[in-house]
Amino acid sequence: MLGYVTIGADDLAGSERFYAAVLAPLGYGKKAGPDGIAFEPPADRLDGLGAVYVTKPYDGRKATAGNGSMVAFRVDTQALVREIHAAGVEAGGADEGAPGFRAQYSAHFYVAYLRDPVGNKIAIYCSNPAEGIRP
Repeated sequence: MLGYVTIGADDLAGSERFYAAVLAPLGYGKKAGPDGIAFEPPADRLDGLGAVYVTKPYDGRKATAGNGSMVAFRVDTQALVREIHAAGVEAGGADEGAPGFRAQYSAHFYVAYLRDPVGNKIAIYCSNPAEGIRP
């Protein structure tokens, strides 16, 4: 079970806008604190969702994206993958891979990739067999 994820940000307002657009459709609530923003999963979710903290780096240095690091969020429908991807781009993120199937993954794995304002990679995916398979 995932406990939490901490993501560094220099522009807290820009990162807050991006993560609010991506996480609100997943049911996360937003709470501002003195050091950043906490996005907390719904209390009724016991399936491994953890909190997401967006904050300035604790060491005081510039936030940088982790090369090879990625946080992935599972959703129930392919439509929600498309919706969240569009919302993330609209909120200041960058498209890193349009919603769709990928030949290298299972036939049910439908995914979209984003970069947050710092450059961290985010995946939104659906692997629900009822949603269809790769052509």
